[in-house]
Amino acid sequence: MNSFVGSSVSALNWLNVSHPSSGVAPHNLKPADEFSSSKFQDSSVNLYSKGSEATDVLIECKDVYKSFGEKHILRGVNFKIKHGEAVGIIGPSGTGKSTVLKIIAGLLTPDKVFQSAALFDSLTVRENVGFLLYEHSRMPEDKIKELVAETLAAVGLKEVEDRMPSELSGGMKKRVALARSIIYDTKNNTVEPEVLLYDEPTAGLDPIASTVVEDLIRSVHCKGEDAVGKPVKIASYVVVTHQHSTIRRAVDRLVFLHEGKVVWEGTTHEFTSSTNPIVQQFAAGNLDGPIKY
Repeated sequence: MNSFVGSSVSALNWLNVSHPSSGVAPHNLKPADEFSSSKFQDSSVNLYSKGSEATDVLIECKDVYKSFGEKHILRGVNFKIKHGEAVGIIGPSGTGKSTVLKIIAGLLTPDKVFQSAALFDSLTVRENVGFLLYEHSRMPEDKIKELVAETLAAVGLKEVEDRMPSELSGGMKKRVALARSIIYDTKNNTVEPEVLLYDEPTAGLDPIASTVVEDLIRSVHCKGEDAVGKPVKIASYVVVTHQHSTIRRAVDRLVFLHEGKVVWEGTTHEFTSSTNPIVQQFAAGNLDGPIKY
């Protein structure tokens, strides 16, 4: 489990759930070796908490670079996320969307990019979903079991608590991971994560299952409630996605990455009406255009 300095975060990229940490400090990142510091500023992700000077800004990526060996993925990414925003990060495959999430989350092993549920294979579904509660809360075991069942039901899964991850389909694993990310100690009055990070939350799901997940993502943010209707304090979330349904249903503003840089930002409405050739090609799924495969 990893957490980053600054605002409280829960990172759900189907691999990691990161929980609130204390302190306010920038997480500095070194640029790729070939990018001399005399030519570029040091890459950084600034994480602001409420009460800081930039009270409306939650996360700021400033000149972020990232390489995997000799492959340069991010080449100077710049964008800000404000308190209360629902932001989607989109763009062609391999352009660094998942890498950005992992940098924001402060993962210790950013060289590895996972896009799986990353459930504990040796634990049951119940133990996976309730892992943090079993480890760090004082809730009675029967209450944890009850809360796990309720949270699984909210993502469309019932009577799977005693199954092992190997017995689940890919789509079911994704929903188990989602349940794990939104469950919390109902007896604890500490502030819930201010940001949730989702990496392709609906990839591999059928349209109906995707709608369930997208609506749940939205409801946690808009209604200030968790999967079972209890109040939470999640201010913002960031979603990496290729799915047009997720763009339409679950986010308000988009950040478009291409060739390691942000090439466009705008609202979901502006996305469908943009005259930017890259955005038009991506939105329409055309083979002809500036994005080459």
